[in-house]
Amino acid sequence: MKPTTTPIAPADPADEAAMRDLPTMRRSLGREHLLTTVQMAEFVSQGFLRFDELAPRELCDQLMAELNAGLYKGYETEGARWDEVWPEPLAAGRIFRLPRVRGIIESLVGPHPRYDHHSPHLRTGPDIGHQRLHQDAEIDPRPSGFDIQVSLFPHDVPPEMGGTLFVPGSHFRRVHESVIGRYHNVVGQVQTVCKAGTIVFWHTDLWHAGRANRTPQKRYMFKLRLNPMVRQLRLWNTDDLCDPAVQQQVRKTLNRAQPWQGQESRLEKMQRVRLWREITGDPTFDLNMYWTRTGNAPQAGYTPVDG
Repeated sequence: MKPTTTPIAPADPADEAAMRDLPTMRRSLGREHLLTTVQMAEFVSQGFLRFDELAPRELCDQLMAELNAGLYKGYETEGARWDEVWPEPLAAGRIFRLPRVRGIIESLVGPHPRYDHHSPHLRTGPDIGHQRLHQDAEIDPRPSGFDIQVSLFPHDVPPEMGGTLFVPGSHFRRVHESVIGRYHNVVGQVQTVCKAGTIVFWHTDLWHAGRANRTPQKRYMFKLRLNPMVRQLRLWNTDDLCDPAVQQQVRKTLNRAQPWQGQESRLEKMQRVRLWREITGDPTFDLNMYWTRTGNAPQAGYTPVDG
């Protein structure tokens, strides 16, 4: 059966006019640097996007030298404009402001997000203990919107060096930080084994953990958290949003279950639909009538269908 495509509902003109007046909405990037609609669907579905060797090796080498020199203390000026953190010639600023990197960030949280904090996570080896699985910080009570975290791996991370572990699709399961620490392994988990310059952009509620570094070398993961300062509505390159083939791929992506979810994957799919409606501005989008069915209110009155 051919899937039905849903037209995108127009946003409120007054809201769009107000957003255009915000100085934080002024882009300085071309749309070619932004994420595509299918990539956004991947982010909504699995909670992260990985880009291998996105940062040039020479900038990674510079960052490693700066890290070893102690130039990056955790938590700079919390609440500052991200544009003002790590000015030239610091490597971290140069990497995170590369057009392609900035384009991904702006697609997720908009132009000029707020700097929340960063941490140059260091794991010296050799060791045998894994970090406990956790979700960062407090329970996020927001009914809409999300922060992102950006994990930069400035050197090669082979399997024996551990790397950060993520549980795809776990970002809708809100827990209090470490209550999930008793889970040592989750079916479908992915460990970051990568080349230098690889960057992972992830929803801040995604379950994750650092793995044991079984080598004598230092292992770094440079993490940055950013807060959106604008409504997260169609921030990516939406030129393909109404394309029927793209709509079909979006539905396929949002319908994909993770192996750890089992029958409860329907709950995750409903949350994906909720977030997709929010970031596209389309309140009619649905999968398998999940929200159409549960949102039906016959007590409010209905019009009988003739015949």
